[in-house]
Parts: sequence; C-alpha cells; structure tokens
Amino acid sequence: MGKGKHQQEPLSDIRFWFERLTKTALRAIHIIGVVGAGGGILLHVDKALWLPYWIITMSTGLLLMAWEIFRDWRWIIQLKGVLTVAKVGLLFLLVPFAHWQVEIITVLVLLSVVVSHGPAGLRHYSIVHRRVIHGKKEIKG
Repeated sequence: MGKGKHQQEPLSDIRFWFERLTKTALRAIHIIGVVGAGGGILLHVDKALWLPYWIITMSTGLLLMAWEIFRDWRWIIQLKGVLTVAKVGLLFLLVPFAHWQVEIITVLVLLSVVVSHGPAGLRHYSIVHRRVIHGKKEIKG
C-alpha cells in the first residue's frame, strides 16, 4: 500500500539527532531565562538585572512554540498549546502588572508543570474536537 499524502517519511538518524539536540539546547537556554527572570522577580531584584533573562525566556519560548506549530499545527488546539499561549500572555503581563509579578510567576510555573509533565490525556486534549488527539492520524485535515 502507498503512503497517504499526510503521512511523513521517517526522519534519518542524522536529522533526528540534529533536531533533538537543537530543541534540547533551546529548552536549556529557555530554562536559564526562566530561572534568571523568575529569580529576579521573586527576589525583587532591580528590573534592569532580570529583564535580559525575560527577553531570553520570551524569544526562546516563542521559537519553541513555532517549532511545535510547524511540526504539527494541531499542537495549537491541544491543551498543551492552549496553555502555552496562555503562558506567553502572562509573561507579557509581568512588566505592566509589576505588583502582581510574584503571583504571575507562580501561575506560570504551575502551568509549565502541567504542560510538560501532566498526563498525556490532559496535554493532548483538543479543545476543538473535545477529545484526546495524540497525532495526525486521529483527525482529518
């Protein structure tokens, strides 16, 4: 049987490792940004000292989001994508709502745990289809 037009070719070993290591490095830089910005905010350090880390967090986070959307657009309708977009929105609120920064950071950390370590049934839940969608094969289009 031939491959359907939506089925992807398997990745070569070189491409797999390149993508895996690149994404892991991007995540590591993202975590450094999160720690620097979050620590600075929680410890009430001058904004000029934690703002570069916030910029690192935002830029790497947006790159990681773009990566997921490019890999499979359905990510954006799964709860993991929806919660990630909510996290980006909260990050943008850190500067104008300075008096709520500790609370915003706390919610961001909690959302991050759910997005990264929550059960697959929760993370892969499609808000459009109202059911768990694990991959491209489960829905058309």
